[in-house]
Amino acid sequence: MRHYTTGDLNKQVGDVTDAASREPVVLIKHRKPRFVLMSYEYYQRLCTGGDPRKAHLASNMPDKHRELFS
Repeated sequence: MRHYTTGDLNKQVGDVTDAASREPVVLIKHRKPRFVLMSYEYYQRLCTGGDPRKAHLASNMPDKHRELFS
């Protein structure tokens, strides 16, 4: 995850938003992490639980994954 200062955001808004379109970036203010800037699509996935990285117990594994181990 990349880090930028709030001053960087003011001076290089294009670079910071380009980086945030690829992955969330941390904005630093007064030497402390204060904000996270991310794409709207990433935010939607985060809010809806659409993150595909999930763990399942073997007994509760979805059928589409169980087929991979057959």
